[in-house]
Amino acid sequence: MDPVISLSIGGLVAVGVYMFLAHDLPRVLIGFVLFGSAVNLTIFASGRLGATLPPFVAPGADALAAGTSNPLPQALILTAIVIGFGLTVFALMLVVRANREFSSVDAADLNAAETPIDTAKSPIPPPAPLAKKAA
Repeated sequence: MDPVISLSIGGLVAVGVYMFLAHDLPRVLIGFVLFGSAVNLTIFASGRLGATLPPFVAPGADALAAGTSNPLPQALILTAIVIGFGLTVFALMLVVRANREFSSVDAADLNAAETPIDTAKSPIPPPAPLAKKAA
């Protein structure tokens, strides 16, 4: 693997983990995106970067020729980018909703706004007692 790609992956992982440790939700979300990009780049780099031959199987051959790029990591990354974008938009909407609801995106403030479990009322009623059958 190219040293530049390795250093880029390491840098993205380091910054992503650092952002995960923040107390406000937008930084955690940015850390999530950066860490996901590092994982995508790792998978993409596993499929041979800079190959000069297209990934076609020659007639009569059973496998790709040596020196070709592997198309499977490329397909996985395209799928991961779409799923990651959808998950990021969903998480961003959760952050926006938390900001509107609690006027803060700090994790400590959101924990303080949470209702304790023993005093919270469940929206689901308790189950009714079972009737005993007469023998």
